[in-house]
Amino acid sequence: MRKKKPLFRLQTTITVLVCSVVALALLVTDLLISNEVGNSTQKNMEDKALTIARMAAHSPVIVEALDRKRGESDIQSYANEMTRITNVEFIVVMDMKGIRLSHPNPDQIGHRFVGGDEGPVLNGHEHISTAKGTLGYSLRAFTPVYSTNGKQIGAVSVGISLNKVNQDVRNSKKVIYLAVIFGILIGVMGAVILARKIKKSMFGLEPYEIGKLLEERSAMLQSTKEGILAVDQDAHITLINNEALRLFKEAGKNEDPVGRSVEEYIPNLRLKDVLETGMSRINEEVDLSGITLMSNQLPISMGNEIVGAITTFRDKTEINQLAEELTGVKLYAEALRAQSHEFMNKLHVILGLVQLEKYEKLSEYINQISGHLQNEVGYIVSKVKDPALAGFILGKMSYAREFGAELTFTGEGILPEPYNPEVTHELITILGNLIDNALEALMKQEEKKLSVHFDYYDHELSLEVSDNGAGMNEEMSSKIFSKGFSTKGTNRGLGLFLVKRSLEKLHGDIDLFTKEGEGTRFILTIPYPN
Repeated sequence: MRKKKPLFRLQTTITVLVCSVVALALLVTDLLISNEVGNSTQKNMEDKALTIARMAAHSPVIVEALDRKRGESDIQSYANEMTRITNVEFIVVMDMKGIRLSHPNPDQIGHRFVGGDEGPVLNGHEHISTAKGTLGYSLRAFTPVYSTNGKQIGAVSVGISLNKVNQDVRNSKKVIYLAVIFGILIGVMGAVILARKIKKSMFGLEPYEIGKLLEERSAMLQSTKEGILAVDQDAHITLINNEALRLFKEAGKNEDPVGRSVEEYIPNLRLKDVLETGMSRINEEVDLSGITLMSNQLPISMGNEIVGAITTFRDKTEINQLAEELTGVKLYAEALRAQSHEFMNKLHVILGLVQLEKYEKLSEYINQISGHLQNEVGYIVSKVKDPALAGFILGKMSYAREFGAELTFTGEGILPEPYNPEVTHELITILGNLIDNALEALMKQEEKKLSVHFDYYDHELSLEVSDNGAGMNEEMSSKIFSKGFSTKGTNRGLGLFLVKRSLEKLHGDIDLFTKEGEGTRFILTIPYPN
């Protein structure tokens, strides 16, 4: 089912979501803190008023004036001075009847205290209240005044205008509001930067696009005919497709390999070497519990760092057609082409002799080539009982003549047909590559001679291929069996590598004898059961 494209892009979604979370968190914080700050500010104002009231109540001027030890006019002077210094709305001193002895408005002195909240303090109880007086609504702190002998002789009321209290609360909250606005702006900037960073890390793709790519990748991995296995930089398996699992199950490995070390699971793959060296390993054979796989192993790089490796492989039996083209089939085709070319040349000679009416020469020529062919074919067929191998040798002899070289084939004993046709295939690979290499070595020689000799005895085959070419120095002879080594240019160096690999399959050995200017000789010993 095709997934619906989302309404908003990832960057927009992340920005809106983060901004919303930040704004909500800050607004909730504002509500909680603002309320707390408001209460705290009001409490501070109450404490301030109560502290001033206590200071005034303990002032000797107030106590002595209320105790009739000094004039009451001193109370007004003292209250006005304290009001100015403490920056409060009023400081009112009253006697036990609630009559004011001080007031910011001198006309109010001698009148009863207004507000109706003075009762508790006249009964000796310190308290705080809010009420409306002659100066409007105010926050009031009441403290009783006691004489030196401990008798209450009056009270002090300190008032702070409620407008000022509310203004101080609002001023305290302004800082919070500014912090909330600043926090939201920072949150928006952070959300935008975060969204862009996340988008960049996803190569500019939207989540639904990543999901689509993941589904496509999974479909491609699982539908491909080749087995695919990937590892991380610690050589642990991170990905494997169905074809690889099928091949592993055929080899007896039924457990899930994901997360396991590839060295423990399939040590023959040598992917750890690819991770360490960064070098690819192409077209290598891997033996997996009797199943031969053809694998390609490549490092995975991000920038200049190797972050993993991947290998693809197939059962070699499923690519025999390609393998044969690389080893034997091409050699068959070349041999047949050489025979066809040689035959066409002979037909041209016969046609020319007929046109010239040289019938005696024609008869002599036909008898000559017929005898030579019968001798050559008869000898090889009598010595080599495998038709495919015998035909191949005849084709190579024709190819050598076309090349201008003389190829002689001799043998001791009779080479029977092997019990396993694969042996014939490997022998053709060995002989074909050795003969082709020898012919190339003879290119600059005036006299081109090449010989193949076999000796078969007691289920063991000995082969000797020699030429009178330029030979090789010690350094070259030590490298010629390495894959890709060649002195003839790029994309070469497979022939002798294939010879060595075929010998390993047949459990055979090879010895090389060569010297510069004295030609080259290969001696092979191969088990040959029939």
